[in-house]
Amino acid sequence: MEINIQFVKMPTSEHMEAFAIKKLKKLAKKFDWIMKADVFYKLDKDPKGKGKICDIKLSLPGPRIYASSNEVGFELATDKTISDLLKQLKKRKGEMKPHL
Repeated sequence: MEINIQFVKMPTSEHMEAFAIKKLKKLAKKFDWIMKADVFYKLDKDPKGKGKICDIKLSLPGPRIYASSNEVGFELATDKTISDLLKQLKKRKGEMKPHL
């Protein structure tokens, strides 16, 4: 699986890159048909105290899967986004039919 990580209008973080790669590789072990992951980290000035946004797009057979979350920290946002993707991937796996 190919992983692209971008930090939008903010400095890059090696810690967050390593964290995201670790989580996505774990996801790829469960679902080996994931081809590519695009991760976007954004910083938003949110008056509610959140503002750390993580967007992830997964390329796989069929339509792409997308999830986003806005949390207090980037680690929490990444975990929440991957949790949402996991739900979508489980649903997609149930819809996939074996080729005979």
